[in-house]
Formats: sequence, C-alpha cells, structure tokens
Amino acid sequence: MQRIEFFNYPVSEQQPDLLWGIRIDGTDLRVHAADATRELWRQESAERSPAEEERFLLLQHDGLPDWGIADAGRHFLGAPAPDFADSATGSTPVLGCSCGVWSCWPLRTVITVTPETVTWSSFRQPFRKEWGELPMGPYVFDRPAYETALAEPVRFAEDPLVVPAGTPR
Repeated sequence: MQRIEFFNYPVSEQQPDLLWGIRIDGTDLRVHAADATRELWRQESAERSPAEEERFLLLQHDGLPDWGIADAGRHFLGAPAPDFADSATGSTPVLGCSCGVWSCWPLRTVITVTPETVTWSSFRQPFRKEWGELPMGPYVFDRPAYETALAEPVRFAEDPLVVPAGTPR
C-alpha cells in the first residue's frame, strides 16, 4: 500500500487563502502528474529548454481550494460537492490548475472507498481526452491512515514544491 500525506499551503505571499496539496509516498502529486504527462506534452508542445519544460510540467497543476476539513473529507473520500463531481466518469479532481481556477486544468481520478482501503485510479486530464488514462497509480491507501492524514493536514508557510533552480514560481 502507498502512504498519503495531505497538506495546506497559501496561494502566495500576497494571497493567504490555503490550498490542499498531496504527497504519495513522499512525492508531491504534481511531480507524479509531471512524470505521467511528460511524453504526452512533448508530442504536442513547442520546443522548450530542459529547464523550461520541467518548470512547465511541475507548475501545470496546483492544489485545490481549502473548504475546511469536513468538506475536504467528503471530497477526498469520493463524495465531492456537485461542482466538483463528474457523474459521467465518477471522477473527482485531486489537483487544480495553477492559474487559480481549479476547473481550468484539473487532474481527475476515481476514488474507491472500502472499509479497509481508499484507492485512486484512472487518472485523466478531461481537456485531453486523446491522452486517455494517464500512467499513474492505482494508488491504494490504508483507510484508517488515509483518514488520519486527511484530518490532520500539515500546514506549510509556502508551497513546498521545489521548481528547477533559477526559475521563479
């Protein structure tokens, strides 16, 4: 089974609203998404330097807005608010767009909950249907540990994602 960590961090120094971030086995979910989409982007993107490409990949997503523990609990246990639900795919967004509008470029997954486990599978980018299911997961978490991590998110003073040196966030 994988290990999950939920965390909160401010949007920016000027905007203290919090976002929800996620680490799986110690790695930021945005890094997993970057790895899963790297070759797909190369097939459709203009040439970029290696540093520009890595920055683009890492910053294509951001965390989701902070709704409070109760609403986040429902969301990350596969029962999102109607604005976040996709009834056609049964998926839930776990990352939003770095522009600040979560629905602009969400990373969606199917969250399946049993008494013992929580599983994230079938990751997709809804605005790139041709990409199909992304090569991520499935990630299976121990439900009690998952719920504890969700109820006690780590709070950071700034976004903990490290971008390539010399590239401003």
